[in-house]
Amino acid sequence: MNKKKWIKLGLTVLLAFSLTACGTKDSGNADQSNSAVTMTAEAENAQEALSMYKKLMDQENEILSENTDLWEKVYMEADKGSAMLENGKNYGDFLLDTIENVKDQFSDEEYELLKTSAEKISEIENKLTELEQKYPEIVEQSMDSETSIPGDSAQAGSSEDSSVQKFPAFEGKDLDGNPVKSDELFSRNAVTVVNFWFTTCSPCVGELGELDALNKELAEKNGALIGVNSFTLDGNEAEISEAKDVLAKKGATYQNVYFDSDSEAGRFTTGIYAYPTTYVVDRNGNIVGDPIVGAITEKNQAETLQKLIDQAIASDTGENEE
Repeated sequence: MNKKKWIKLGLTVLLAFSLTACGTKDSGNADQSNSAVTMTAEAENAQEALSMYKKLMDQENEILSENTDLWEKVYMEADKGSAMLENGKNYGDFLLDTIENVKDQFSDEEYELLKTSAEKISEIENKLTELEQKYPEIVEQSMDSETSIPGDSAQAGSSEDSSVQKFPAFEGKDLDGNPVKSDELFSRNAVTVVNFWFTTCSPCVGELGELDALNKELAEKNGALIGVNSFTLDGNEAEISEAKDVLAKKGATYQNVYFDSDSEAGRFTTGIYAYPTTYVVDRNGNIVGDPIVGAITEKNQAETLQKLIDQAIASDTGENEE
């Protein structure tokens, strides 16, 4: 799966069971019709390929938005690290392997339902990969169309570098109820590391201590680290209390923030595919490099994160010297 596609998978099972805004859709005949058209047709140009690509992504999200109680069990057992990304596994095959490993948790009917769904996703992913290889530009185009916000087109068009992606602006609060604005947060730091996690994600919780240590290191370089616990969106008091308890037990004192799920940043959060996921943001609110998927306790993730941090700081130093 192309790494950039991890940013915009529209509906994630990891959040579907916790965010009420994530409803289910009636896939019915429309789903079957889309499948028949997009899985058998061949795109004759990039425009047709982009249309097919979007339909396939919607279809995959639709499959994952159904039977969320079952998918929750699958995802809670899945490796939230980067194994799938590193070995290039088809996402559907990754799900199939996970389902097979926890099949004893399901009835025969539930197992067959999940297996059939994962096989469909595998087929979709094969077609997506085929389109990506033939028309590599459609991945970025698809992301741009999904993340664009009405009224922002003029601002986006004014950017000198169209490849630069802004971290979505937000006005929210930290877990103690203090107001937080993204523009103020980013502008006062040479670099800001943003870590997305949720309370029952073992790899997420497992890296909290390392993230706190990183925050202390960043403070010496005019930087900071913040956390976004996806369960706490919309100011869910019970989830905020639980998140604070987990953070305290791990000795993590860095700032965690939340915002409305229907905000730009909220929609960005619900589009995150795997947890934990970490972004590096510069002083101007630009995302530096690709998201880091998987815990920073892993060597590859830690090294990549450090490179992006160094890149942001070097760029900030260069701008100040000018």
